[in-house]
Amino acid sequence: MKFYWNLFFAFFKIGLFTFGGGWAMISIIKREIVEKFRWISETDFLDLLALAQSMPGILAVNIATVIGTKLRGLKGSIVAAAGTILPSFAIILIIAIYLTPDAIKNNRLLSRVFMGIRPAVVALIIAPVITTARSAGITWKTVIIPIAVALLIYSKIPIISNPIIYIATGALFGYILHCRSLMKGGKR
Repeated sequence: MKFYWNLFFAFFKIGLFTFGGGWAMISIIKREIVEKFRWISETDFLDLLALAQSMPGILAVNIATVIGTKLRGLKGSIVAAAGTILPSFAIILIIAIYLTPDAIKNNRLLSRVFMGIRPAVVALIIAPVITTARSAGITWKTVIIPIAVALLIYSKIPIISNPIIYIATGALFGYILHCRSLMKGGKR
């Protein structure tokens, strides 16, 4: 039972103190789950992150769900997801009850607070990109691939800017490399 409380409060804390969406949460989740509690390895974390990204829905909830499932099955996934969702739900509920969009927009203090949060959110998004790139084995020689893909997606050219193409292409190349290593007598 203690484990479930720890899992819930770890994700509750992550959900409570993270602004900027799923990518901003990644470094905090990694710090809690991989470094602090040591529930999973960094390699497992990257694999679960890739799985969570491929699932439809909100990245923060997806990563909580897959980590919870890895740790304790269905019960773990429910506990971790609830911990992630509950703080946002409560905050949004309070805002909906007490503040209208005009009240927020016209409140200089709140506007300045959110203006101050923006640079921190950018840093929270950039940090996991860098650590994920390092952990995924991206080097100065291979960094051109994610940069090129990002630029192609950003181009807004309909066929070229579709991220599904790059996910499918990456999966296909990964499968081909796996098959080649099996043919050469490598590990599965």
